[in-house]
Amino acid sequence: MARPKALLFKFPGTNADGETDRALRMAGFLTEVKPIAVVDPSTLGDYRLLVFSGGFSYGDYVMAGRLAQLEIERRLGSAIRDFHGAGGHLLGICNGFQILSKIGILPPASLISNVSGRFVCRWVPLHRVARNNPFLATLPDDFELPVAHAEGRLVTPEPEDAAEYVRTGLAALTYGDNFNGSTASIAGLQDASGRALGLMPHPERFIDRHQHYDRDWAAAGHGWGHYLFQSIHDRLAASA
Repeated sequence: MARPKALLFKFPGTNADGETDRALRMAGFLTEVKPIAVVDPSTLGDYRLLVFSGGFSYGDYVMAGRLAQLEIERRLGSAIRDFHGAGGHLLGICNGFQILSKIGILPPASLISNVSGRFVCRWVPLHRVARNNPFLATLPDDFELPVAHAEGRLVTPEPEDAAEYVRTGLAALTYGDNFNGSTASIAGLQDASGRALGLMPHPERFIDRHQHYDRDWAAAGHGWGHYLFQSIHDRLAASA
């Protein structure tokens, strides 16, 4: 199989690009991490996957992902949407999910302060709603990943929109324990094509078995996060 290429965008405040880069390379990707300051429309080149990692882009000033959205639009114009429209895949993790939501790649939603009003770092149970998403293809229906966010409560323009997202599969993941108060317990969204996925949990922080809080955990050969990166790698490599 040809090794697909992934580009990771780095913004001031992004802090999970190193972990995400490692997870992608372990799955078989060729990767590059580029600061937004050196990116222009020609940069997207022959990448198959664009990744927006977790962290606190621009310190989450104003609101999470908002300043990153403005910088993307200033530097790239419609290039991200064009990449997606031409069949490209996009992944947004935590702050990256917030960014993908702001630039209009994912179904209309906002990620606001947790109902507790506090930063939360813990492991959460998740349920896979989207049946055919290429990022989630090899994950079980129920698994767990760590989260770490203060602004992760998903809300939709109308409360009934969230229930429709779950019904139609646009809600890719839901929480088994809705700790942050997200409408309809939504933990991740996909676009209608399935080529864009945003999620609040951090798959890059559970790629090795030893990263689990139970040192005897042996439910799979790797941490569950590894299978997310492996799933999209295998789909893109097979279609090269």
